[in-house]
Parts: sequence; structure tokens; C-alpha cells
Amino acid sequence: MEYVSVEETANRWGLSARTVRNYCRLGKIPGAHQVGRAWLIPAQAQRPARKVRVTKQADKMTLLDILQAERARHQKGGIYHRVQIDMTYNSNHIEGSRLTHEETRYIFETNTIGREMPVNANDIVETMNHFRCMDWIIEMARHQLSEKMIKELHLMLKNGTTDSRQSWFAVGGYKKLPNTIGEQETTAPKQVSAAIRALLSWYKEIQHPTFDDLLEFHVRFERIHPFQDGNGRIGRLILFKECLRTNHIPFIITDDLKYYYYRGLKEWGREAGYLRDTCLTAQDRFRKLLAYYRPDFVKMQP
Repeated sequence: MEYVSVEETANRWGLSARTVRNYCRLGKIPGAHQVGRAWLIPAQAQRPARKVRVTKQADKMTLLDILQAERARHQKGGIYHRVQIDMTYNSNHIEGSRLTHEETRYIFETNTIGREMPVNANDIVETMNHFRCMDWIIEMARHQLSEKMIKELHLMLKNGTTDSRQSWFAVGGYKKLPNTIGEQETTAPKQVSAAIRALLSWYKEIQHPTFDDLLEFHVRFERIHPFQDGNGRIGRLILFKECLRTNHIPFIITDDLKYYYYRGLKEWGREAGYLRDTCLTAQDRFRKLLAYYRPDFVKMQP
């Protein structure tokens, strides 16, 4: 009998490798067996059927439906409230913001600063702007990602900052000067527009993006690094949006995962497991958050 790897099976079935391993461990794939730490799966194995559940209408809601509903009614203390604060704090903190989680929450809830010590004005402006970006991606989540949307996100994030007053800084436009990710070179300014269009063209050809497809898009976007600044935050906003659009559990990269996340971006293409495992860890945390706020919420696809 011919056997194939977990990764090959996952690609063929359109699932994550993690889900396929779980199927193996639960005995849902006849003939699958473990050799060392690896699972071998019969090449002709069929994807296990999901159980058909009879659910209430409320159970058919997606996470996006819930976020949009809570936002529309200005609900406090729900999952939308928590996502706005956690995503904004962590994504900005990765990029050097000195605001605390509590200060970020205070700004979101009261639209005031609530700090006696001096604070960098850009941190405040970009926090407020990030809240608007989150609202926008929740509103636009079902729309196909486009070059115009990416530029609008950047305009929204950087509007009113010190950078926006610099002649060499294109707010809502692609970079004019070369930049790097650490010491890693990125796409040259004159090639950015073509690179983004090629990336979007590749992505649009994928009818049902897997979790790895979303990560692949994120890595390619970050390696292009199309804007002078704000690329990490824009990339993570897009990734969150696309998780909602494709019905994958989204995730938030927290401070303790930051260095693993950076390593994953760097090593993708040589070792995809670094980024994949980091993001799956973050996804598991988000799933627990969902279970707390919406215990009635039906589980989404892996």
C-alpha cells in the first residue's frame, strides 16, 4: 500500500496539517499509523465526513456576523469590544507603541487618554486610527481584497501622524524610499505596484484558501513591504480580515509570540512550521476567548 505524509493529505483535502494529525490520533483515517513522530496515511484514504448537526438559527452565525452585530449596537463587554482592544494594543505594541493595554482600553471606551505622564502623540493617533481600521475590516470583510483596499487601510492608519507631514512619506501610497525588515531587503519602490498586483492575482485564483494560503499571502506581503511604515500592522489587519472572510478562526500575535512570529516570517519557505505553529498557538488562544464570550457559538472550521 502506498502512503503519503500529513502535509500531502492536508493539501489534497484542503485542511490544515494540524486537523489531519488530529484525525489520525482519533482513529478517523483507516490505515493511518505513526512511525516515530510522523503519521503515514494511505494514499487512497478519504477525508472523514463531518457530522451534520441540527442547530438553532443562532448557531449558523459566523464570527463575522457576531462582530458586525455587536459593533452595530455599540455593545460593551463582548467579543467585538475585546477584539478591538487586544488587536490594537498588541499590533501597535509590536511596532514600538508605549501605551499599555489598560491605556488602550481606556482610549477605546472613553475616547480620552487618562494618563498623567507625557505620551507620544503618534501612539495616541495610531491607536485611534487602528480602532477605525478594525471597524473598516469588519465592515468590508466579505469583499474581495484589492489594491485600493490595501491603500485605504494605510491611509486610515497613518492619517494625522508625524509621518503624514513628511514630504517623502506617502500616506495611502507606496513607499518612495527602500526599506528593510531588520537586515532583510524588501521589494524596490519602483517594483512594489507590480509585486502587489501579482500577489493579489495569485491570491484571487485560490477559491478556498487554506490556513497556509493565508499565511503565504501574509509572508509575501511583508516581504514586499509596500509602505514606508506600517507594513506589519496593515499585514496583520489584512490577515484578520481574510480569516473572517474565509471562515477561519482569526488570531492576534501577542508580545510573548512576537519573536517566534518574526522568526516564522523569516524562515517561511525553508521551514513553514515556525510561523504555522506560532499562528496556531495564537488561534487556540482566540478560540478560548470565543468560548468564554460566546459559549453558544458553533465551532468554525479549523
